[in-house]
Amino acid sequence: MTRWCLALIVVVACAGGAAAQSKGKGIRFWNLTTETISGFQLSPAGRTDWGPNQTLNDKDKEVDHDERLRITGVEPGRYDAKVSYPNSRQCIVRDIEIRADAVFSIADKDLKDCTK
Repeated sequence: MTRWCLALIVVVACAGGAAAQSKGKGIRFWNLTTETISGFQLSPAGRTDWGPNQTLNDKDKEVDHDERLRITGVEPGRYDAKVSYPNSRQCIVRDIEIRADAVFSIADKDLKDCTK
């Protein structure tokens, strides 16, 4: 009986560890621009079907320089991003590769088509 209980405990512990590993950390955006971002929307590459403002996933609703943001509701693939700043400036970043459970970043050099 003792061996059976011990074996059951080992199986349950291993299954729990495997489930935790398979969950992953999700997709995260790393703001390497020099400014705080107040809006971040994604669209499939080459289209303008902008999704929800991902900065709303952050506790203060903004993404500071060098801060990471959890991205939700997005499948791995290639996307364009619309980046907005508190001073009303908006920029587009084209053809970003987003991978499952990975971090992608945007820096000032990536910002294109900026308008104020």
